[in-house]
Amino acid sequence: MNKQILYIDMDSVLTDFCGAFNNLDKEIQERYKDVPDEVPGMFNKMRPIKGAVEAFDKLTDKYDTYILSSAPWNNPSAWVDKLEWVKKYLGLKAEKRLILSHHKNLNRGDYLIDDRPNNGAKDFKGEWLHFGENGKYPNWASILDYLL
Repeated sequence: MNKQILYIDMDSVLTDFCGAFNNLDKEIQERYKDVPDEVPGMFNKMRPIKGAVEAFDKLTDKYDTYILSSAPWNNPSAWVDKLEWVKKYLGLKAEKRLILSHHKNLNRGDYLIDDRPNNGAKDFKGEWLHFGENGKYPNWASILDYLL
């Protein structure tokens, strides 16, 4: 039996983007306040959101799971940092399952867990599960309740 395809965004879904930015020096925060994702090395400073790693492990048992994220065009270190983050926190279950794209709607699948409609998420052909405090699914427990 083929598993359904599930994509999971990284920033503010698997990773605590805001927490990492808020822990930077005030001078850097001020310099990059309008483009926080362009801070060099920013993406290697992130920690997992509570429950994210455990949820990823559970979801990979039921779904054909991929990490589908965008990387800032003007921050080349982000591309490598995201790969290193996946290796460090998600391990072998995520090996060769990282997709970086500014056009998430081009990926075919059943579900996309994402906190924002940007980069094609709102036009994803499967079901977009709007994650986070402003979404229908505010945390990982609510995602697991729905998908498992």
